Amino acid sequence: MNPLPPAAVAGIRPQERFPSSSTAASTTSHPPSYAEPDEASLLAELCEGVGLTCVFQPIVDFRTSEVAGYEGLVRGPAGTTIHSPMALFAAARRHGLLGPLELACRRTVLRGFVAQDLPERLFLNIGPVTRAQPGGGVSESLGLDETFAMLQSFRLPPERVVLELTEHAPTLDLASTRASLAAYRALGFEVALDDMGEGYASLRLWSELRPDYVKIDRHFVDGIDTDTVKLQFVRSMRQIAETSGTRVIAEGIEHAEELQVVRDLGIFLGQGYFIARPEAQPQRAITANVQEVVNERRAYVHQQPSQLGAGNVTLERIASYVAPVSPDTRSEDVVARFESDPALEVLPVVERERAVGLIGRASLIGRFARPFTRELYGRKPCSAVMEPRPLTFDKGARVEDLSRMIAEGASRQIAAGFIVTDQGRYFGVAQGHALMRHITDMQLDAARYANPLTLLPGNVPIDDYMDRMIGERQSFHACYVDLDNFKPFNDVFGYRRGDDLIQLVARVLMAVRNPERDFLGHIGGDDFLILFRSPDWETRCREALTRFGEAVTEYFHPDQIAAGGFEAEDRRGMVIFHPITSLSIGVVAVTPESFPSHVEVSAAAADAKKMAKRALGNSLFIERRRAHR
Repeated sequence: MNPLPPAAVAGIRPQERFPSSSTAASTTSHPPSYAEPDEASLLAELCEGVGLTCVFQPIVDFRTSEVAGYEGLVRGPAGTTIHSPMALFAAARRHGLLGPLELACRRTVLRGFVAQDLPERLFLNIGPVTRAQPGGGVSESLGLDETFAMLQSFRLPPERVVLELTEHAPTLDLASTRASLAAYRALGFEVALDDMGEGYASLRLWSELRPDYVKIDRHFVDGIDTDTVKLQFVRSMRQIAETSGTRVIAEGIEHAEELQVVRDLGIFLGQGYFIARPEAQPQRAITANVQEVVNERRAYVHQQPSQLGAGNVTLERIASYVAPVSPDTRSEDVVARFESDPALEVLPVVERERAVGLIGRASLIGRFARPFTRELYGRKPCSAVMEPRPLTFDKGARVEDLSRMIAEGASRQIAAGFIVTDQGRYFGVAQGHALMRHITDMQLDAARYANPLTLLPGNVPIDDYMDRMIGERQSFHACYVDLDNFKPFNDVFGYRRGDDLIQLVARVLMAVRNPERDFLGHIGGDDFLILFRSPDWETRCREALTRFGEAVTEYFHPDQIAAGGFEAEDRRGMVIFHPITSLSIGVVAVTPESFPSHVEVSAAAADAKKMAKRALGNSLFIERRRAHR
């Protein structure tokens, strides 16, 4: 099967490009006489670039709170029946003009991008360019020569263009597509795969084409803050991306909560109506509303050991204020400042409270050590020798976020130092060694405090989290979870099988909690603790009991299931019948006024668990009495 999309058409969003399969079939089966009388001539003009318009939608980097690029989108002539992209390309298909229209769209988007002098990268949608062959038939390619010629005419470097391929239906041969993309990459282009998770053979395409970016389809982003299944899909895609060295872009972010969850999952690039709508003259900076959401640090929790301990540290803690220089400061004065302060590694260049550059000691001193450099550059402004686009992060960015960025290949830039801002204004600088020290602390904390069997947070992070919730005066429900008849199970079936049963409990609890609101910890042995902030916590607890009851039967022989239990010797050698291992959950409500610290919460939850264990089988006990202060 040939797995690439037919009309990953330049500048058209996936849902805009194609009609439904039934509609597509009907349009291709009609002869040209089905079209409006002037449609053919109008399309011919559009293929020459006359009448096409384009809009641009910003793609934002949540780590820097800056626009990282723009996706170019094409529109047909306003007021006509082919204004919408779907109608436009359906008409082009009817008239056999998809190839010429494809190239016209690329030209229109490139012209608009350059004319507005938009910053950063352009995400350019591309699809097959069809051509009639002299002997009949049609050939398809990705139009490398034409695209490169367009860039040369507009004087736009290929390094600033990301070729975005949608993945809706297979047409192009995979081998030829790989070869075409390799040729594009050799010229400096990057490649993005659109609509990840939707359409044909997504994961195979990812594996075969190894794109620089993947765009997660908006279906998985829509409602991700309330849909655990979507969250797990996106988390898995992010993990695959880390392994393959791919950057992830979340599409279709339409609500603040979706942005927060996407960001907290470690996905740092996004676009959508909440951030900015596509416009002919797009935003060059994010709005204050979006900035507020990006900076907000809610108590979302991800069940990943790497986020314990030092993972909560922000750049505000490790940044240090260094008196900046202005862009017109003479270069020889900057050299003198480095020479007078051996501990100074970087100097920020700031103009009107905005960081515009960064000067590193090693690069500057090395440059001035060359013959005649001091004479040539000494009296020139330092803007001539600074790094004009330094890495910049808001002071609220977490060390955890930057650790992932290092994993994505930015370690060299970060190690050289970077700018830290406060709502866009210069705040300080951070050194690579300080960041690496905190990342190391984070990894050590993760190894020290995670339970080695389940890799869930252990006692120290559990207690820290409870104290943080109490300190922030947040209400939650503490649920102590314990296995019944676990010791005799271990004695009869062995410790390895006992470990399997503990891991089953962990999987069940992870399946029922909301990772963005509820904290799951492993106290030790067969004891777990969930701190629920989800309002439907009781339903989730009962679902855990049901799931466990269904799954635990696989750990026993059918005869034992039929008998309702198994026999085991006690310490005195007496054979005793034990019921099938079950799950008990004790719950206590925690309010800002009810418990002063985690110590009292733990004791109350343990008492509730004891009450639950008095009942036979899988049981839930909710402490509804008023808690003692």
